Amino acid sequence: MSPDVIVVGAQRAGTTTMFRLLSEHPDLVRPTTAKGTSYFDDEYGRGERWYRAAFPLAPLARLTRPGHRPRAFECSGYYLFHPLAAGRIARDLPGAHVVVLVRDPVERARSAHRHETARGFESLPFEEAVRCEEARLAGEHERLVTRPHSTSFEHRHHGYVARGRYGEQVERFVAALGPDRVHVIDADRFFADPVAQFATLQRRLGLSPWTPATVERWNARPADPLPPDEHAELLGLFADSDAVLVRYLDEAPSWRVGAVAR
Repeated sequence: MSPDVIVVGAQRAGTTTMFRLLSEHPDLVRPTTAKGTSYFDDEYGRGERWYRAAFPLAPLARLTRPGHRPRAFECSGYYLFHPLAAGRIARDLPGAHVVVLVRDPVERARSAHRHETARGFESLPFEEAVRCEEARLAGEHERLVTRPHSTSFEHRHHGYVARGRYGEQVERFVAALGPDRVHVIDADRFFADPVAQFATLQRRLGLSPWTPATVERWNARPADPLPPDEHAELLGLFADSDAVLVRYLDEAPSWRVGAVAR
């Protein structure tokens, strides 16, 4: 099989929870090993045969989903940020839909920093990592574009602010795939009412109606909130990007209107 639904990010915005929900859906089958393949970012040079091998054989998938016509999906949270992933997906998977989860970009950045620190990929404290980010990422986007099979440790692991500029990243996917195939979800609103939000997503993806028994927030790394003035200062870094994002959410992001308590 090859997937026709891909959760592309954002990292630390509820993608693991979404992966688990989609894995349980009777219409969908997941990759046979990890939740994602990283094919359309760091592993693209391995080729289509390698990618297809990550998914079940169609006859076996039908056996696991009796009475349904199963569709494959994957979840790779770096796709949203990688400059070439959208074009690669559009070229190799015509008709595929992508799901984008976004959350308060300040809290996403702090969560990503905790995540990278726990994995041993970050040694700087958060404030210093943010100050050093521009220098760390200098030239990395351009190198990934001009050397298509290259990888970048800094781009993948240290883009705390850059990854939270969702507007331009979503625009890249819309330009490549078209607006009907890009589905953007405000993660804070999703977790406030997950059953209703998931029902809406199922309709947009053309899935059979299905209600999960429970929805847990998986892989979270909670922390004390920032003081309001510090949070507001950092949130100012994302004002232009958030204005673009409104076009794809059809309303202001929850972190801009305080719709959901942090």
